[in-house]
Parts: sequence; structure tokens; C-alpha cells
Amino acid sequence: MQNSFDMTTLVFLALAVFVAWKLRSVLGQKTGSEQPPTDPFSRRETPPVRPDQPGAADPKRDNVIRLPGAANDPAAGPPQPADRWSDIAPPDSPIIAGIDGIVRQEPDFDPRGFLGGAKDAYEAIVTAFARGDRKTLKGLLAKEVYEGFEQAITDREKRGEKAESNFVSIDKAEITAVDVKGKTAQVTIAFVSQLISVTRDAQGAVVDGSAEAVSEVNDIWTFSRQLGSRDPNWLLVATESAA
Repeated sequence: MQNSFDMTTLVFLALAVFVAWKLRSVLGQKTGSEQPPTDPFSRRETPPVRPDQPGAADPKRDNVIRLPGAANDPAAGPPQPADRWSDIAPPDSPIIAGIDGIVRQEPDFDPRGFLGGAKDAYEAIVTAFARGDRKTLKGLLAKEVYEGFEQAITDREKRGEKAESNFVSIDKAEITAVDVKGKTAQVTIAFVSQLISVTRDAQGAVVDGSAEAVSEVNDIWTFSRQLGSRDPNWLLVATESAA
């Protein structure tokens, strides 16, 4: 029995020594130069580059953020010619001076694009007023102007009247004045449009205008905006009919 026990013990000891030797040959030994485990969430700092190192002047390593239009930004290009808006107004006119005042605060301002947007706003406001669309008007009018439009719509509804306005064309949209005071800019535009406009009573009878005749309408509208604001919309702040 004792000999059997000793033989079994020797077999297991030999097996243990063999397994330990195999693990050592597969996994290797520590040499003292191992790197610690890497933390994937740790912040990696880029070592500073000495002036004598290759790539020290590589522009890809430059962490300076250049703002568009800055004086030291090559992308800003050469100064714009004084007559760049000659189709809007004469170069030495107060209108151009006012446009330049807007551009100094908002370099992306384009008076031609502004006129296109103003024509769209003009048509949208006239059409929304005829329909009694208060929601659309509220987003396009300053508070005081909206209150006047809303009161006119309410009075019309109390009389049981309905209005219709259909544009045939907008023949002219011309900037007549630009005023910049601090952060507040105002641009006045003269519109000439061809419009079919009619108002009917509760029974459908025409009480104003015509459902067929085209009338020329002359309006002078002033739009305003706080320059530098995140809101890109210009609001209608004043209206008048041209003689």
C-alpha cells in the first residue's frame, strides 16, 4: 500500500513539473522592462516639439484657430472694390455707407441676397394678412407692427369679411435707406408690385377691390435686425404706402 501511494505521488509531481515548464516556455519570463497596462480612457499628451526636430514648422501642428475674414487670414483675400455694389446704389451714397456699416459687423451680409429674401417676405406677409394667418405674421413682424395687423384682421373677421390677395409680379424691390446704430440695423425697401386683391362680405359680394383687375401697388417697408444675433431673421418694423 505504501509503495503504491509513493508511486502515485511521484507521477503527479512529475506531471506538475511538466505543466509548469510548458507554461514558462509559452508565456515567457518577466525581464523588468514590461509596459504597464494601457488605459484607453486616459488623456494622451503630445510631447512638445523642439525647433530642431523635423516637422517643427509643419502647419498641420499649428493649433491657432483663424477666424474667417481676419486681417491675418490669407483666405480673406484682397480688399473689395468700392463699386462692388454699384447695382444697388452709387459708391459714395449713404446707402453704401450703411451697407458697409452692416458688413463691418457681419462680413457675410450680401445686399443682393437680402433683397431676394425681402421680396419673399413681402409676398408672404401680404398673402398671410389676406388669409388672416396670424402664426406666419407673428414670425415676420415686429411686435408693434404685428399688433396693428392683428387688429385689422380681427376687425375684418367681426364684419364677416374675407380678403384675397394674389401676386402677378413684383416689378421692383429697391433699397432706399440703410441705417446702423450700434447693433441695430434698419433697411428700407421700396416695392412695386402687380396685385389682384379683393374683399368680400359674408354673402360673397365684393366690398373692396376686384377679383379680376390687376392693380399696381407701391409700398415702402422697413426691416430691422440686431446684428450679431443668433436669429438670422429680419423683422418688418414699419410700413407705408408710396404716393
